[in-house]
Amino acid sequence: MSANALYTDLSGYYDLMCVDIDYQAQSHCIRRLHQIFGNGGNTHLDLACGTGPHVRHFIDFGYQSRGLDINQPMLDIAASRCPEADFILQDMSSFEVDEPLDLITCFLYSIHYNGGITKLQECIAHVYHALKPGGTFCFNVVAKDKINNALFVKHSAKQDDDLFSFRSSWYYSGEGEMQSLKLSIEKTNATETQIWHDEHPMVAFSFADLIALLQPYFEVHMFEHDYNKIIPWDQQSGNAIVTCVKI
Repeated sequence: MSANALYTDLSGYYDLMCVDIDYQAQSHCIRRLHQIFGNGGNTHLDLACGTGPHVRHFIDFGYQSRGLDINQPMLDIAASRCPEADFILQDMSSFEVDEPLDLITCFLYSIHYNGGITKLQECIAHVYHALKPGGTFCFNVVAKDKINNALFVKHSAKQDDDLFSFRSSWYYSGEGEMQSLKLSIEKTNATETQIWHDEHPMVAFSFADLIALLQPYFEVHMFEHDYNKIIPWDQQSGNAIVTCVKI
């Protein structure tokens, strides 16, 4: 399958694949960071919003929230989940907005979907131009030099008569500006088992590289990848939540 084929073909299973994600905790944490570092506004855009669960929580928090993604089937599900929100079919490396915003988010490591450092630079520049003065950009990342290719996460979930097993892992070759998100899905029922494998190319960078890209535009704050606590990054861990304030 092509890089996005599985993601596209199984859009209807995406929420099942992410059933163990605590969207409420993630959204609440970023809301707290926005309260601490933000400009007091409530206009919000979620990049790579998928089926819109984070948008749903931000609307419930009182934000004027909208979502952006490159996958129309995902946006169709998001519009059903959040009928009061606008959803935009755009690439996050080249998106534009009608009016500047107070908060832009990008959850689930989706900032890595930018296809290389140049695309990431373009995304950062577009985020900067889309924010109001004092606007905030929050996202989570993994450092390429901290990836353990042997590690993976796996979970199972049932839907109707089908049992799904989902497995995902990071892979970095040790050089270059690209890493991979490897996915596999196994669907089993009484009559058959189907298995899909997919590999998503994603931009790779160290945290020092990322900070260097962000600092011309933003005041950068790094936090531990813990959505239940706001703790400064310990300079060692390979996952982080990044909060950027427009200069």
